[in-house]
Order: sequence, then C-alpha cells, then structure tokens
Amino acid sequence: MVAQHPQDSRRRGLFNSIKFFVLCHGLLQLAQLLVSGYLKSSISTIERRYGFSSQKSGVLAAFNEVGNTVLIVFVSFFGSRVHRPRFIGGGALVASMAALIMAMPHFLSGHYEYTDGVSTNKDNSSGLCQLSHVLSTSESNQTCLQQESAGQRGVFPILLLGQLLLGIGTVPIQPFGISYIDDYASKRNSPLYLGILLAATSIGPAFGFMMGSFVLRFYVDFDKLPNGE
Repeated sequence: MVAQHPQDSRRRGLFNSIKFFVLCHGLLQLAQLLVSGYLKSSISTIERRYGFSSQKSGVLAAFNEVGNTVLIVFVSFFGSRVHRPRFIGGGALVASMAALIMAMPHFLSGHYEYTDGVSTNKDNSSGLCQLSHVLSTSESNQTCLQQESAGQRGVFPILLLGQLLLGIGTVPIQPFGISYIDDYASKRNSPLYLGILLAATSIGPAFGFMMGSFVLRFYVDFDKLPNGE
C-alpha cells in the first residue's frame, strides 16, 4: 500500500471540485444572460431617454452578437489547447466591465429634461419629438434633429462598446464550460451538470425581464431628484 502524500489531499479541495465549478459557472451564465435580458427589456426606455431612433435601438440590442459571432469559431477550435477555467474567468471579467460601461451614461448624463419638444397636438404629453405630414415644415424637422443629436451625443458609442465587450466576454463561457464538464465529470453525473447549465441558460433571460419589469416602475432620475419631484 502506498501512503497518500499530504499535497494530494490539498489538491482535492473546494476549488478543485467539479461541483464547485458547476455552481460558479451556473451563476456566471445566469448573471450574464440576466444582463442581456434586462437590456432588451429596457431598450424602449433607453430609446426615449436618449432620443435614439428605432433603427439605432435595434442595432444596439443586437450588437453583442457581433463579437460573439466573430470569435466563437476560433475560441471553440482552440478550446482543447488552453486553460479553460482561466479563459472563462477572463471572459467573466470582460462581461462585468461591459455591464459597468453600459451603466456609465446614466451617471454621466444630466437630469432628464422631460419636454414636449415639437408636438402634433396640444394635448401631447409624451415628451417625444413627433412629426406629422401636416406640420412637417423645415423648422420642425430641424428642431427635432437638434434635440435628437443632443440626446445621442457620446451615449450611443458607449452603449455600443459595452454591448460589443459583452458579446466578446461571453464567447468562452458556455462552450468552454460544457467541454470542461464533459472531460472531467463522471459519466453518471455529467448529464445532471449539463442540465443545470442549460437550466441557467433558460432562467437567466427570464430573470432579466422580471428585473426589468420591476425596475422600470421607478423614474429614471430617482437617485438625482428629491422624492417630492
């Protein structure tokens, strides 16, 4: 009988357990998809807040797929040649930085000026710059364009950068996690672990939309204005 070396028992600690990896990876996927779902649930509010057109809002909502689509093939190909948990951790850091970047415009922008701008009728209180074929004069068009460009200045590129980094950061998370579990988990437990990850993939967007439905009840500048205002 060969005596077990003390270092062997230390190597099998918490951070070297496949169960702990599944737990961390499931929470990571849940958080990443929660951010993506929350942004999609808030896209109409972001559009009104910064005066984006529907076209720009659509580009913003889908821009995270750009980095993901470009890098997913290369990352999956080299997955067996790299240290997968480290790459997953690096992707998590990039995704976290992307979420902070997308939150920056709220803190960098001033108070939300809720004005009627150019309205099509006297009873309009939507705060949107609206045009109709009756009042589509050159002056009204110019006023709308000026308000729109003022709301977009510097905000749209920041949000695009955040979406791009979010797509890049999420590239190694799911493929590396599935392949790592498939290689190191037992044949009896690997279907359960993969099912947990797939469940987190399905629940994450749902949590994001639920969080959006709750948070959108508050005024956009709730942290900058007194309760009376």
